[in-house]
Amino acid sequence: MKKNALSVTRENDFAGWYQQLISEADLAEESGVRGCMVMRPWGYGIWERVQFLMDQRIKQAGHENCYFPLFIPLSYFAKEAEHVDGFAKEMAVVTHHRLMKDEEDGLVVDPDAKLEEPLVVRPTSETVIGTAFARWVQSWRDLPVMINQWANVVRWEMRTRMFLRTSEFLWQEGHTAHADREEAMEETLNILELYRSFSEEVLAMPVIAGEKPENERFPGADATYSIEAMMQDGKALQAGTSHFLGQTFSKAQNIRFQDKEGQFQFAYTTSWGTSTRLIGGVIMTHGDDDGLRVPPLIAPYQIVVIPMLRDKPEDEAVLDYCQELTKELTQLKAFDETVRVKLDKTGAKASNKRWGWVKKGAPLILEIGPRDVSEGNVSMIRRDALYKENGKLDSHILAKGDFVGQAAGLLEDIQSRLHGEASERLNSNITRGFSEFSELEAFYKENKKYPGWLEVQWCRATGEELDQIEERLKKLKLTFRNVPQDAAPVDGNCIFTGKPAVERILVGKAY
Repeated sequence: MKKNALSVTRENDFAGWYQQLISEADLAEESGVRGCMVMRPWGYGIWERVQFLMDQRIKQAGHENCYFPLFIPLSYFAKEAEHVDGFAKEMAVVTHHRLMKDEEDGLVVDPDAKLEEPLVVRPTSETVIGTAFARWVQSWRDLPVMINQWANVVRWEMRTRMFLRTSEFLWQEGHTAHADREEAMEETLNILELYRSFSEEVLAMPVIAGEKPENERFPGADATYSIEAMMQDGKALQAGTSHFLGQTFSKAQNIRFQDKEGQFQFAYTTSWGTSTRLIGGVIMTHGDDDGLRVPPLIAPYQIVVIPMLRDKPEDEAVLDYCQELTKELTQLKAFDETVRVKLDKTGAKASNKRWGWVKKGAPLILEIGPRDVSEGNVSMIRRDALYKENGKLDSHILAKGDFVGQAAGLLEDIQSRLHGEASERLNSNITRGFSEFSELEAFYKENKKYPGWLEVQWCRATGEELDQIEERLKKLKLTFRNVPQDAAPVDGNCIFTGKPAVERILVGKAY
């Protein structure tokens, strides 16, 4: 039987597989503070690629980067009741500014160093940025304001999982202010499309874009939109959100301007964000029982060259050959960027280095030994297609010149194949055609392992009626995901109430 690089398989223990992959692929590790992680160079390198490519798109859409403080006065949150209520249980609060030495207890908080006003460690920045917008915006000529920041945020989570739900995580958050509702809504939907295309094209992670129901909105928002990705266990991952905030925050924070007629108006605002949760999505979309498979666009190194050194005289020739090959490869371009190549000269055994890079998910792995040097060849492994049908490692012998000529095309093919594989899984695991809640209930009771999602018709319930539906779903550990933008027209009744349906909505288990 084929022996995989990971001892835990997706089939036997998906959660355990996820945790082992993160460790074996050198992505992250525990930090000593519950819910906070150390991102190791390979994991942070993937985030740097995500950040670099996302930042390009954000700037091309007309936004500028800035930075706001980590600490936010508590009074800023008090201005917006619904918003603070949505985050209150997750807020970390600073109340003192100094420690003192105690003979019995060591270092303790100095009771005389209490702050005049508590400071909240940034859970999100609507309040502090809204306060700045109130200073910046005076006239219609000052609008729109379109900014983004790359930062860390803190939300004190009770149940944590690396990259998916951590007490501290990295993200980008965009904030804009506009003169009218239509322009702000257009911005909200433009960002939703930016996130959708980024996930599909860069992460090779197919998603469904659509609007969240009322009970899933961002606190204080008029409307929330999301991209939802399907993981290999059939669960949904909310991979990005874009919020139309209307005038809620502008009225609370006095973001108003004088229009062309000289009348004072409140601005319309938006906010939107993606985070290191995207890496969790990449792991659970593309990983296999041998480790991670990184889409070439976000791989810190797209090609890894491993010289097979054996403490023999021919080692020098092998190393020279590898250095020359690395130089040739770094002259290439793929995806309109210089190909990123790593020459692994570490002292570990070549086989250990190979499997180390397999687990990390480097797209192309080259092993070069004395015979390859003498014959002018390379031994290539594609990480997206690791094995032959007989279960043996699929190593391709190519002439060096042929490989150099094909390398860029191979990377582009790997990117495309990863997306195609994930798209097929997504499309084949959305079930439709249910007309009664009892059918939904039976489906999830019968398909307990990896049931995927259901797309059902509903009446867009609100208020108490929506609360009752939410409770019925909660008993099955299900949640609403979103109303797909490209869903088919309705042709029946609401599966929950029996009323005429107005739209289709996705239901599923989620992270």
